[in-house]
Amino acid sequence: METIGIILICAFLVWCFATDVKISDVVPMLAPLLIIYKPVKQLSKLQVQIETSMAALARIYSVLDLEMELPEKADAASKKTFDDKIVFNGVSFKYDTAESDAVKCADFELPRGKMVAVVGGTGSGKSTLSGLLARFYDPRTGTVTMDGKDLRDIKVADLRVLIGAVTQEALLFNDTIEENIRYGTPNATHEEVVAAAKLANAHDFIMSQPEGYNRIVGEKGFALSGGERQRIAIARAILRNPPILILDEATSALDTVTERLVQDALANLMKNRTVFAIAHRLSTIRNADLILVMDHGEIVERGTHDELYAMDGVYRKLCDMQHQK
Repeated sequence: METIGIILICAFLVWCFATDVKISDVVPMLAPLLIIYKPVKQLSKLQVQIETSMAALARIYSVLDLEMELPEKADAASKKTFDDKIVFNGVSFKYDTAESDAVKCADFELPRGKMVAVVGGTGSGKSTLSGLLARFYDPRTGTVTMDGKDLRDIKVADLRVLIGAVTQEALLFNDTIEENIRYGTPNATHEEVVAAAKLANAHDFIMSQPEGYNRIVGEKGFALSGGERQRIAIARAILRNPPILILDEATSALDTVTERLVQDALANLMKNRTVFAIAHRLSTIRNADLILVMDHGEIVERGTHDELYAMDGVYRKLCDMQHQK
């Protein structure tokens, strides 16, 4: 466009010289030429903008068209309470993009009021197991049952009410601390939010801020430290009060002092609750009723801490590396 413009101007000047056009006749034409130049130049970018917009729209619609929700049976049963136990019976699962199963023939029980912990290396299938428990996925083979009912036969909304989770990455929103704690329990009162924060060891650091519970935490909670975000997430779980709790490496990214505060908060959260815990730091699950050791999707060892340590197997090696005994 610049080159064409210069050529046209030069040609115009030559034509004016050849035809004896006066400068006084040319000057009035300069203003409209200068005004029209920029819009004409922008026309050259129109095709690029159209192509970019079409590509963006294609990506947007590809996301909107995804089926994110698991299918729910038309005759799915309502379940408001958890009374007995959760049972994994020959459960195997494979991701669509994977070549092998992430979980292979998992068999174990999670009785009401007990704690089952899962340990193992990265990629051993621990988080996939918790996803199957929460029914984020359906098993390829086998069944996961709650009180004798297959999770696929229970209403998804009821299942979500019965199960809560505290993960390694706390999901906070660009809102106040109080609203982030209240998320999932929208009808909770301020007094209930404060009580939950106290049990989560979060009340003191919240009140040390000038805005207190009205402080805006920023997108993804960037205004808070990692330990503070975790305690907000724990307070949220305490307020929601689910009978079944999933802990997915909730303290693995914290320093020693902060980890102690979070562990104390987790101890308050786990009281009188059924817990499925995933841990890299074995200090958090020493008192579990059952510890499952996973390797490449399989449960290779199971038992209490003392039983597994005495086996001198995978679990003992993990303990020795972390100097747990």
